[in-house]
Amino acid sequence: MLTFANVNSFYDRSHILHNVSLEIPTGQITAILGRNGTGKTTLLKTLMGLTDRSEGQIRLESDDLAVLPTFRRARAGIAYVPQGREIIPDFTIRNNILMGAFARTDGKREIPPLVAELFPYLMQNLDRNGGVLSGGQQQQLAIARALAADPKIILLDEPNEGIQPSIVQEIESIIVKLNRELGLTVLLVEQNIPFVRRAAQRFAMMEKGRVVEFGGIERLSDDMVHRHMAV
Repeated sequence: MLTFANVNSFYDRSHILHNVSLEIPTGQITAILGRNGTGKTTLLKTLMGLTDRSEGQIRLESDDLAVLPTFRRARAGIAYVPQGREIIPDFTIRNNILMGAFARTDGKREIPPLVAELFPYLMQNLDRNGGVLSGGQQQQLAIARALAADPKIILLDEPNEGIQPSIVQEIESIIVKLNRELGLTVLLVEQNIPFVRRAAQRFAMMEKGRVVEFGGIERLSDDMVHRHMAV
């Protein structure tokens, strides 16, 4: 289990997360919800050690992640697919994927069979530059890069944002498959409530840098969504 205990996080002097305590059960999809600017992305970045400063405990099983640099957190089994994907446009598809493999602890630097199974288009175009891909294909590439790390947990920050509708359903199906069939723990920042209700087993609702609601997905009522997510 991944746990946050009284976590605070900062960008320079800006205090973004306030005493966040949260449990992310192994083998489930936990959705992180809330309006824009409530700290959802900062929660993922704090987990990866990518904010200016943080306080509190972040534990993955017996490991205290809060004292580790980012690359050690990746090697502990956490892969991050950031908002905006952040692939390297001048690198080939092959090299973008293989970047993820440097987080493996077994020394293997290869494209795993799972990537070939999930993303046949990428495998057929390994020598094309990532920058020529569509937004949806770049999202597939970012997920493939994360899977090359052989992670225990994958962090997905609004994976359907800015993606053509024809690929949204495919991305959603892949996320569900990673969890249901492969047992991967998923921490998902997402605004699409119908998808969250179909895919996630648990949720955490954020407001002004704090977790204000948390529980099984059956607790995610329309009233709660309106109170904490309506603009």
